[in-house]
Amino acid sequence: MKNYFLYIALAFVGLFVSCKKEEAEKPKVTYETTSKVKPEVVVDTNQIEVADLPINMEGTNFLIHPIGVMSGNGKGIKSSSDSDQSFTVSNYGEYQITGYLKNLKFQEIGKDSISTLTNKQILIETATYLKTFADKSKQQLLVYSLADMDTNKDGKLDSSDIKSLYISTISGQKFTKLSADFQELIDWKVLESKSVLYFRTIEDTNKNGEFDAEDSLQYHFVNLLDKDWKVNSYKPI
Repeated sequence: MKNYFLYIALAFVGLFVSCKKEEAEKPKVTYETTSKVKPEVVVDTNQIEVADLPINMEGTNFLIHPIGVMSGNGKGIKSSSDSDQSFTVSNYGEYQITGYLKNLKFQEIGKDSISTLTNKQILIETATYLKTFADKSKQQLLVYSLADMDTNKDGKLDSSDIKSLYISTISGQKFTKLSADFQELIDWKVLESKSVLYFRTIEDTNKNGEFDAEDSLQYHFVNLLDKDWKVNSYKPI
């Protein structure tokens, strides 16, 4: 009997390891082989859009409404407690909004009209207000890390897709992509003394669908005082 339960336990362990391995090996990019048609992201009709209460970044004149989704089963979204439910879709701290957000909406304080960041299908992971830069330059900007394409062709937009870097004004205007298509964002930083945003990406140069040591790192910078936010490349190595 003990051996029977041991075999059952080993079978479950093997299944778990196999599933985790399959999940880990899921490629970031799937390349077209027979068709040039870009697959559309499937809209989940069981999801309901939810707006969190608005956020006002210190020193700005705009409210930001984070827009996310919840399950349509009427149970809301689970919080840290298994028994509690909440309708929260984002978190806010240190001038940064985080979550898995479908969009952001902007409202100038004292006005009724609300504008949308974009009409494209995106999944925002972070939206960061450049507070120190704003205090120095009097220009108020937001920097985003997000997914904007179903790069692994699984029919949905999620954290398994490539992350890209975007920028906009605090009102959501001039929403501009900085990183190149099919290049995964690694990290970014702002040197306030130079008013320059630096960022790194990685390109799948060997076309194996993964980002690894054989791929090419790309280095870029943007002068934040530049009206057009032109992206420049540089080679530190």
